[in-house]
Amino acid sequence: MGLRDLLYRLYEHRLESKLSKDSIPRHVGVIIDGNRRWARAMGMRDVSKGHRKGADKISELLGWCRETGVEVVTVWMLSNDNLNRPSEELEPLLRIIEDVVQELVAEGWRISPVGALDLLPDRTANVLKTAKEESSDRPGLIVNVAVGYGGRREIADAVRSLLQEHASKGASIEDLVEVLDVEHIAEHLYTRGQPDPDLLIRTSGEQRLSGFMLWQSAHSEFYFHEAYWPDFRRVDFLRALRDYAARHRRYGS
Repeated sequence: MGLRDLLYRLYEHRLESKLSKDSIPRHVGVIIDGNRRWARAMGMRDVSKGHRKGADKISELLGWCRETGVEVVTVWMLSNDNLNRPSEELEPLLRIIEDVVQELVAEGWRISPVGALDLLPDRTANVLKTAKEESSDRPGLIVNVAVGYGGRREIADAVRSLLQEHASKGASIEDLVEVLDVEHIAEHLYTRGQPDPDLLIRTSGEQRLSGFMLWQSAHSEFYFHEAYWPDFRRVDFLRALRDYAARHRRYGS
């Protein structure tokens, strides 16, 4: 271990020792941005190598979250807009996503797909459904893998599901209008039954949500980091937790 690595380890230990269990976010959402730019910065013409490097980082992230007491992690791996990318880039990316989801199941994580699976190729959708079936009874950390995900689409799907539910009970639109509340929509989101994200992290220096968890992030804290996702380190994650712990969440009060 070099001197620089030793100093980082000491700094990590110092950061972690100052984190109170009461200040740890229950739910962390992560926009893993910058894989393609990382690959290009490394001189790689094939950007799928950046996606593969970024996929390998996800398991590390989950380990950091479990160590610090996070209960739910949502990792945005592919948006519904990304499905419009050229096939020569999209196809390798889908294979990487399939591989990493299967790897996470093999590692013992509890996987919950969030996204419009009907928009995905059958092969990818089946991998995600199988991952959920094989891991749903596992205790501990919940890993939401957001694939084919878009915040607007999620809200539209939630409203559609709500309408279908009421129609199946013989209720009219007028009946629904009389009782409709925000909680009714929340019960039909992809993340229903889970706490909303306390902390949302985005890498690569971009400072926007791009439609990530639009409904759930109403009271979330945001943390934007300059590093491309493959270069995101444990010390960076701990800094995000430290920053979150220092904020005063007023929820509009």
